[in-house]
Amino acid sequence: MISDLKLLQVYSAMAKHASQTQQVSATNIAHANDPGYKAREVESFTDFMQRAQSSAVGAQTLSTPTFKLSDAGTAESPNGNSVNLEHEIFKSAEAYGQHDMALSVYTKSLELLRTAIGRSNR
Repeated sequence: MISDLKLLQVYSAMAKHASQTQQVSATNIAHANDPGYKAREVESFTDFMQRAQSSAVGAQTLSTPTFKLSDAGTAESPNGNSVNLEHEIFKSAEAYGQHDMALSVYTKSLELLRTAIGRSNR
């Protein structure tokens, strides 16, 4: 019941987005020396939310988010590899902050709701 609240679904989707962004960055970094490897990136969370809101099944999209992947569009090295390590490390750090914030707000929102209905979280 509480997990059906749209606010909690948004922050849950944000945490999942950050997790997938971390995973994609890690994969890109792992292939940084592979000739011809094209770096990928996850769509922005803003783009995902706009797509979810315009979808006929918006609530379902939030509960089981699927994020679009695309070519990162970074410059290729002479061997055809397009991984930019500095860019990947920045994206990874940014995703860590987004994930931390989403989980903090999600947890605090649950605590507030429990307090409001008179149930402690112990």
